[in-house]
Amino acid sequence: MKKMTLNEELEYRGMVAQHTFAHDSDVDKPKKFYFGVDPSQESMTIGNLAALMMCKVFIRHGWEPFLLVGGATGQIGDPKMDKERDKQTPEQIAANANGIHNQFERIMKGNVHFVNNLAWFKNINYIEFLNEVGTQFSMTQLLDREFVKNRIGKGGSGISYAEFSYSLIQGYDYLWLYRNQGVALQLCGADQYGNSVSGMHLIKRLEGANVNVWSLPLILDGNDKKFGKSEGNAIWLDAGLTSVFDFYQFWMNVDDKGVESYLKIYTEISPEEIDEIVSLHKKNPSAREAQKALALGVTEVVHGREAAVQAAHITNVLFGDGDIKDLKKDGLKLLSETIPTVVRKSTVVEALVKSGAAESNSEALRLIKGNAVSVNGVKIAEDQKIATLSLIKVGKNKFVLVK
Repeated sequence: MKKMTLNEELEYRGMVAQHTFAHDSDVDKPKKFYFGVDPSQESMTIGNLAALMMCKVFIRHGWEPFLLVGGATGQIGDPKMDKERDKQTPEQIAANANGIHNQFERIMKGNVHFVNNLAWFKNINYIEFLNEVGTQFSMTQLLDREFVKNRIGKGGSGISYAEFSYSLIQGYDYLWLYRNQGVALQLCGADQYGNSVSGMHLIKRLEGANVNVWSLPLILDGNDKKFGKSEGNAIWLDAGLTSVFDFYQFWMNVDDKGVESYLKIYTEISPEEIDEIVSLHKKNPSAREAQKALALGVTEVVHGREAAVQAAHITNVLFGDGDIKDLKKDGLKLLSETIPTVVRKSTVVEALVKSGAAESNSEALRLIKGNAVSVNGVKIAEDQKIATLSLIKVGKNKFVLVK
């Protein structure tokens, strides 16, 4: 396959929603860009990760990156469609910002400029801000925003002046980065396109300069719901919130309908390799080769190669034909954090009861007699002593590690 231009790769990976470039090919002329995240949470999610992967594509094609943590905008919060966000203390926001900054560094790996908009907002003069920025926006323009109409319309929860002003504040970020760093492009999710265009218009009016915005489509699952959220449970990039194993398993369990697009968006696998993986997957979907490549690729980006390989090994031990003895020390640690673990239990029955896999000795014995228990991959018919390191499996999806 011939080497793709940036525009071609963005199209291939499904990373085009809306943009303001006069010609598609103009994006192939590298300059400086920025992408921002508000620290409303202590960690980013896989929704943020999709945009970071788009940033990586721009970087590979020569664009110079500025990644922004919204230490100032985070104190207001990106307005929600239905209600105002819960307020957090400055200390909480600072801690969240630090966590997100660390995730930026771990995931991006390379020559990236990190900025926090609190640096230019903490001493800003309010009157000067209104005179310079506030006068450039009409109320008609701001009231036409979808989230504003939802909040002030019939049955809406109302909106505070602080949230209403969010678009101006975010627009000023772009202005400041243009003036001080020469940034000429903002990358964003499709839901932030309106706020991002505000910054573009502000630069046009105050500086007479043409800059641009490029947005990523909203990522949806097979049921057309926002990807990565189920009943309010996000998939976090912080291993303390979503374990490495659970993160890996999330990608292993995505449906066939979406796996090709997720491979393109969430991994750094080349287009040639992706096409080959997808072709093999279509011939034998039950082998789930596409999901395996996806899970390994995304986990490597977020948690590193070693953690990804260990998660793959654990998956093979739990659900395939892998041997627990092949796990390294870090793999055993990860496994013990993933499944119930007991120490120095002499028999299978004792281990099942101690771990909570069975409520009593009699229930444990019934499970064994019912051919529902295996030790290190071998079914057992009666209680037995346990080796120093063993994996007990009850049914299809219940496990106990004995160390």
